[in-house]
Amino acid sequence: MPKNKKPAGGRPSQNFDPRYAKKRAGGPFRGNDGGARGPRRDEGAGRYDRADRPARDGDRRFDRTERPRYDRADRPARDGDRRFDRTERPRYDRTERPARDGERRFDRDQRPSRDGERRFDRTERPRYDRAERPARDGERRYDRPARPARDGERPFGRDDRPRYDRNERPRFSREGERRSFDRDERPARAERPRAEGERRWEERRQERPVRTQAAEDRIDVVHERLEAQAVQADEVSEMTFADLGLGDNIVRALAALGAEKPFPIQASTAASIIDGRDVLARGRTGSGKTIAFGAPLVEKVLRAKAGVKRDFGRAPVALIMAPTRELALQIDRTVQALARSVGLFTTQVYGGVPQGRQVGALKKGVDIVIGTPGRIGDLHRQGKLDLSQVSVSVLDEADHMCELGFLEPVQEILRQTAEGGQKLLFSATLDREVAALVDEFLVAPQVYEVAGETQETGTIEHRILVVEHRSKPEILDQLVAREGKTLVFTRTRAYAEMLAEQFDDAGVDAISLHGDLNQAKRTRNIDRFSKGRARVLVATDVAARGIHVDDVDLVIQADAPDEYKTYLHRAGRTGRAGRTGRVVTLIPRQRRRRMTEMLERAEIEAPFDDVRPGDDLLDELAGAPTVADLTA
Repeated sequence: MPKNKKPAGGRPSQNFDPRYAKKRAGGPFRGNDGGARGPRRDEGAGRYDRADRPARDGDRRFDRTERPRYDRADRPARDGDRRFDRTERPRYDRTERPARDGERRFDRDQRPSRDGERRFDRTERPRYDRAERPARDGERRYDRPARPARDGERPFGRDDRPRYDRNERPRFSREGERRSFDRDERPARAERPRAEGERRWEERRQERPVRTQAAEDRIDVVHERLEAQAVQADEVSEMTFADLGLGDNIVRALAALGAEKPFPIQASTAASIIDGRDVLARGRTGSGKTIAFGAPLVEKVLRAKAGVKRDFGRAPVALIMAPTRELALQIDRTVQALARSVGLFTTQVYGGVPQGRQVGALKKGVDIVIGTPGRIGDLHRQGKLDLSQVSVSVLDEADHMCELGFLEPVQEILRQTAEGGQKLLFSATLDREVAALVDEFLVAPQVYEVAGETQETGTIEHRILVVEHRSKPEILDQLVAREGKTLVFTRTRAYAEMLAEQFDDAGVDAISLHGDLNQAKRTRNIDRFSKGRARVLVATDVAARGIHVDDVDLVIQADAPDEYKTYLHRAGRTGRAGRTGRVVTLIPRQRRRRMTEMLERAEIEAPFDDVRPGDDLLDELAGAPTVADLTA
């Protein structure tokens, strides 16, 4: 075996070195090998063993087990010997022995006090009072009222001196004179003489540059700048989907979805979409915008693929983008039913879930892709989504997509689509956020809006409740204690979870919906609310757009929104497709003015009511609204 190699389970390799083997064989005192390795230790030669030799006189062996143990208790005590058994000997007590000369005992109470000695028993001695002893030379006492005040000195006895009155002191002005703080007595600012170099606020406001008309147009909505074509509802009241140029299969699929006749926004945009024009449309939330672009889109794709063989792994020709996953799934439920009726295929592409199934669907080949900009951009950069054949692109809730920071991703995606493709922008509000998209991608767009379609003229009743913060939980419990479906909006995710637990404790079936939940749970909670297994859905603004649930007749805004567009989208969760609904907003007293300005911006008229827990108005608002309530 090689040197320094350790065998399995053996000792170091030196045991197997021949040199060591010879050394071991010839060395003394090693085993019984017939004398070849030296004499045995029992043959006379070997180690020195003290146990084998006889003990000498006085020799003390070290085998302690054989000799008796030395015990001090067994031997007699010597003269003056002090044993260490403290339990047997009397306890040493200093008080029993006589005190030595000059010894100081520690029992002060028993010994007489020495001359001038000061004992530490404070209860018996009189309390030391500085006022009773005579003052030393130059000593300064702290009892100031006792001594007479010096000339010009201000005494520290506040009760004796006159109270300081601010109104009695002279007035101080810019010229240096003293003034009082009584505002009623001093003249108004406009009446007092102007100081040198002073500029009044009215003059500064007049000198401020006036905003140009172009800036005013940009701050206002884009569709007004592009001269929108207003569609009157009575003009399309007798039209059908067949009159808009849709095929029979699509018409039957729309009827199965509950759409018998087109809404104004649907009737106005269908012809332009089928003809291939760019469209910019605004319609109230719940007015049917998904069908407005979904049905003509399916019809256009069907006509483009007429007579073309549908190959396996084909690239999509239409793309629909939405700002949130919930809205993308909502759009897919409508568009998928229309596409399947004519043999087209759709797929959803959104984040928050593994992309394996989405990539598998794209490999098989689809005609229409519906998703969010983030995941669409990721799959395109990975080379798993081909956008070069997309000829029709739809942006639903385009303004909200830009608000969430998707402007640049959307621009990058649209630049990858086929050159000269059709672009469709739909939203409840179209303002300055989409101006960059309109200027870059839309060519001579057809702009539509429904004339007079505002929230207060629709089928929604708006009420503003002014409440105290401490009574807010009780008021919310009273509002949600009802039979119908209720949607409650909050500003934060934590408050949504807290309200859901609060309603559960009050005996109301409630679930939450916010961004901290994974996609599977968010979809499951929406499904539970849609099917009526939960009566209350507490959600953040993630549910403000794209969540379509039938029969939601009450929307409660536990936290008032910060802008009017959010208010419109929240309110649009009720009163959909011509149904009645009610929106109740809770605000503190300090927010009343800001709420009034927001309602004016949204063109909504709503009464303000001061309420407390137990008021009859709360029970009235918890009931389902009727047409009579809306017209009252």
